[in-house]
Amino acid sequence: MARLKETPSQTAGPFLHIGTLPLLAGLSVSQPERQNILAGSGTLGERIRIEGRIHDGSGALVKDAMVEIWQANATGRYCSNEFLGWGRAATDFETGLFTFETIRPGVTPFRDGRPQAPHVSVSIFARGINVHLQTRMYFPEEAEANAADPALQAVGDPRLVETLIACRETRGAETVYRFDIHLQGEQETVFFDF
Repeated sequence: MARLKETPSQTAGPFLHIGTLPLLAGLSVSQPERQNILAGSGTLGERIRIEGRIHDGSGALVKDAMVEIWQANATGRYCSNEFLGWGRAATDFETGLFTFETIRPGVTPFRDGRPQAPHVSVSIFARGINVHLQTRMYFPEEAEANAADPALQAVGDPRLVETLIACRETRGAETVYRFDIHLQGEQETVFFDF
């Protein structure tokens, strides 16, 4: 039997917004796009805002990327009736900022059953990236859970682990977690292949 050749790889952009966030691309849509708002009025848990910017290897902002997040609800369950646990946002074309309105996730089991620290799984899509990048955002106030987290233990180096810990800010009554992503360079964020 003849074996087919592999299709050449192709980057995700610069038109990834057309199919995934058409309103942002200037196309008309039947429903408003609010894919970056994960927590509805009936969602239990501490409301938080996640925001950040993506930087390329020279430190310049990547202003046309798309970020997706996956997370558990406050009790550590994925995809419950009141909380889908998935969101998508584009970086702002002028400021490079991406934002999500969500809740703090609970503890979930690792594939071997060990508990994972509360975290948000993050995927980055952008031109020049053949396969989307995967990373995680962890919470700074979860030091004990972070120290025992299987993925962070696999990273090992404390300097690299720091690239996965968000910075917490309080703005009035709002809790904001700042998570900047560096694609390359000295501050490169740790990316996972799982």
